[in-house]
Amino acid sequence: MKKILLGFALFFGVIQTQAQENNLQLKGTVLDTVVPYVYLQKFHNKMFTTIDSAKVKDGNFSFKTKVKTPELYGLSVNTENSPFYIFLEKEPITVKLSPLKYYSTSVVEGSASQTLFDTYRKTKDLEISKFITEHPKSIVSAYVLYRNWSYRLTPEQITQNIALLDKSQQNNTYVKELKELVTVLNGLSVGKKAPDFTANDPEGKPVRFSENLKGYTLVDFWASWCGPCRKENPNIVAAYKEFHDKGFNIVAISLDKKKENWVKGIQDDNLNWTQVSDLAFWNSAVAKLYGVRAIPANYLVDSKGIIVAKNLHGEELQATLKSLLEK
Repeated sequence: MKKILLGFALFFGVIQTQAQENNLQLKGTVLDTVVPYVYLQKFHNKMFTTIDSAKVKDGNFSFKTKVKTPELYGLSVNTENSPFYIFLEKEPITVKLSPLKYYSTSVVEGSASQTLFDTYRKTKDLEISKFITEHPKSIVSAYVLYRNWSYRLTPEQITQNIALLDKSQQNNTYVKELKELVTVLNGLSVGKKAPDFTANDPEGKPVRFSENLKGYTLVDFWASWCGPCRKENPNIVAAYKEFHDKGFNIVAISLDKKKENWVKGIQDDNLNWTQVSDLAFWNSAVAKLYGVRAIPANYLVDSKGIIVAKNLHGEELQATLKSLLEK
């Protein structure tokens, strides 16, 4: 009975402190395939960077890397693909790593944070404030707010949810970035001036945003790898064809990583307007300047660079342009 109660305490409490550097006690087995190495990857800004590798011998591997815990990391057998998401802690952790079906059948033992994270992912329509209130001391709450909810909430709502976190979580890496995001978003409300920027077009020519303001300009964030963006592009193309001669223009910023993919996406989707990118993926300087945490995203600005609307998609974009340009 005591063991059962302890299990519930670990699961529902998941008491965490500020992340500290510890030597990992991480070992595991690779299932269903033979690979030479398993890679340990650090998570930051929706991206993973390889920080260590472990040789796989007879299907087994282990890491003793010194890393900050508790935090989210990735385990991968191929650094070109998305890794297995794993919350590491200072306690010993064992992993059964199955690369098949995007690591969906992989199993982690020894990480209370991972148990809570897996439960969150299996729960549909779980409202973030309720989740944080139930688990205020868990870094999982801070991560979920940062990763899954920041782009859905207003700056005020983000701040309110941060306040629900225990003081032990107020200075972790995810909360720090959320607070920075709030500052950025507060400067990007309707009526504020859109930040100026310069970025290169596909030919490598610098394009300054403020020199391309004519009528109403859509600052459009997209990428060739983004399915929802590609689905939305025909709507933008239709709006451009209908309203361009009446004063509608577009400056598009791609979050692509490879130039050839970016250029092909432009050609395939007939995006015949100003296109720029620093090919830095989620590290895009312009995306950070505009507080973009998910794509597609956009800002509509007038000829003076003043924001008049945000995140207009589908029929809403058409209706807004009609009201502005067909008076």
